[in-house]
Amino acid sequence: MALSGHGTAPVVDMLLRDGRLAGDWILDPSRSQIRLRSKSMWGLAKVNGIFARASGHGTVSPTGEVTGSVSLDARSLDTKNKKRDEHLRSADFFDADNHPSITFGVEGVKPSGQSVHVSGKLTAGGHTRPLSFDVKVSVLDGGEVAVAAEVVVNRADFGMTWNQMGMASMTNTITIHAVFTRK
Repeated sequence: MALSGHGTAPVVDMLLRDGRLAGDWILDPSRSQIRLRSKSMWGLAKVNGIFARASGHGTVSPTGEVTGSVSLDARSLDTKNKKRDEHLRSADFFDADNHPSITFGVEGVKPSGQSVHVSGKLTAGGHTRPLSFDVKVSVLDGGEVAVAAEVVVNRADFGMTWNQMGMASMTNTITIHAVFTRK
C-alpha cells in the first residue's frame, strides 16, 4: 500500500499500527496555517487572525502511540488591526510578555469514525486545560502528514475574561491546517 491518500480512521489506524508512520516528525511552518476566529461588537463584527509563527514536532512509536506538541508565538497573532493586536497581546488576553507561547501537547490519538480523536492539554496565558478534538488526517504523495481541524475554545477557561460591556465573544474557533514532515 502506498503511503498517500485521505486518512479515514481505519486507514490512519492501520498506518499507525503497521509502523509506516513511525518516527520523528516536524511541523512545516511554510505549509501550515493556524487561524483564530471570534466575534466582537455583540456578535456583529467578525475578528479573524493568523498566527504568523508556529512550530511543532511529534513522534510516532513503532506500535502507533503518538506524542508531540505545537506551539504558537502569542505575539505573532495578526488580525490586520494594530491596536487590536496590541490589546490581544496585553494582560487582558494572552499576556504575551509573561506567557509568550500558546502550546498544545498531544497525549493521545485514537481513530474515531471518519476522523482521528486527539486529546491533550492546551496552555495559554499561563493556564493549562485538557482539550480534545477531531482531526482529519491525510498522508500526502511525498509522505508528509497533513492534519485539519476546527477547535472551539472558551477563552475564560484560560483566564481571559476581559469583556468590556459584553462586546466580545468568549467562544473562539481555532482553525488548524498543519503539515508535518519526517525529521
